[in-house]
Amino acid sequence: MGESIPFHKRNGYHWFVVGTVCIGAFMAALDASIINVAMPTLSKGFSVGMNTVEWVSIAYLLTLTSLLTLLGSLSDRIGRKLFYTVGFAIFGLGSGLCGIAPTIAILVGARVLQALGAAMLQANSIAIITSAVPATSRGKAIGIQGSAQAIGLSIGPTVGGLLIANFGWRLIFDVNIPVAIIGTLLATLILPRDMPNPHTNRFDYLGAILFTPSLILLVLIFKDGYKIGWTSSQIIIEFIGVIIFLALFVWREKKCTNPMIDLRLLKIKAFTSGNISGLLSYSLMFGVLFLMPFYLDWIMKLNSLYTGLMLTVVSLAMFVMSPMSGAIADRIGTRILTSCGMAIATLGSLVLITLSQRSSIVIDLVGLAMVGLGMGMFTPPNNSSVMGSAPPEHIGVAGGILNMSRSLGMSLGVAIAGTLYNSDFNSFHLIKHTLNGARILAFHVGFEGMALLGITATLICVFIYNRSMPNKLDTSEYVSFH
Repeated sequence: MGESIPFHKRNGYHWFVVGTVCIGAFMAALDASIINVAMPTLSKGFSVGMNTVEWVSIAYLLTLTSLLTLLGSLSDRIGRKLFYTVGFAIFGLGSGLCGIAPTIAILVGARVLQALGAAMLQANSIAIITSAVPATSRGKAIGIQGSAQAIGLSIGPTVGGLLIANFGWRLIFDVNIPVAIIGTLLATLILPRDMPNPHTNRFDYLGAILFTPSLILLVLIFKDGYKIGWTSSQIIIEFIGVIIFLALFVWREKKCTNPMIDLRLLKIKAFTSGNISGLLSYSLMFGVLFLMPFYLDWIMKLNSLYTGLMLTVVSLAMFVMSPMSGAIADRIGTRILTSCGMAIATLGSLVLITLSQRSSIVIDLVGLAMVGLGMGMFTPPNNSSVMGSAPPEHIGVAGGILNMSRSLGMSLGVAIAGTLYNSDFNSFHLIKHTLNGARILAFHVGFEGMALLGITATLICVFIYNRSMPNKLDTSEYVSFH
């Protein structure tokens, strides 16, 4: 008998690596889309308002935004397998703590831990696939990983609604635990060993330390300005803090030999406009996804299952449109598609402004579907334009900035939507004297704010966007997450 071939050297071994990475991609995407359905239930369960419960989402997204670039660099120095395996374990631990959280404050803290694990997974997934899969199969492998994300995103609202309606909100977090355990074991057994490389380019830790507080303060300004007053001393101090930290960050990046963000990239019109419009687009989508569960629960009196089914329309529409948009962008360029996509998403937000207590569910579905179709039309060509505009030697940094702008957009979308609703609800409630009347008008203001973000992004696409034909688009990137 011949000597047995080690498992990691067998033909097809790399597909086991891809499968393991897909578990992490699916789990993170499922968790990202499942939480919105639970917001009204969490608000009732902890007896807190929208302004408080939104921290469950914002804390997760801000942590993810702040840590992705840092953890990607640390994984190169310490080892990707170790980071990915520990990321699974931390995500599972955070999920378990979320499931037993007795207070909203502990739940928010557990979500931060969950986001740390998710960041360790997301910062390494593409790098692990790239290093393990032969070049001839790499595009297919990345496409499979993108499909796992898409499936998680698509079924998350329905799964969340089903679990909450039948078992309560805690199970939407507990369901992650067995998946995380399996993922941890598979990552330990299957992922290829990689040697730590302490000699890789030093990461700009000081830049990250200066940049993170500016993000947090910016979100706090949008979140709390209505409650304590936009001209209050706290908001003014926070605004000054944003300016100071950003100024120090810019100074640091100009002096650093390996900056966190190469500021020269921001001089490229297509790169900067694409990132800004991408930030605004994800603010619009996540603002809508944050407000709609409250509207469907408070006004339409739908249970969590039906709410989840309604929200699934957004991700399904995005899932259907994205591959077609990618194929068309290869032929006609990015500007028309990004402009039309943002216009459609904006019109979807405007459709939602017409909602009332007597609205037909069909109108809700049309508005949500238009947001999803618009985002599906906009996102692939925008990603292609941004990445294609960056010099080849800066592709990694460009990808990190693109991910960061999207994640920041998600955080700001939730914060802005919550702020617009809460500030106007208090005013309308004093005038209308009816709870639902004030709520409906406040929802309208929230959706109007999301539409304004969409109009701004559309104008950027029409008048500032790169007019040239992009490089061939890799449609495996059509679904992307924080």
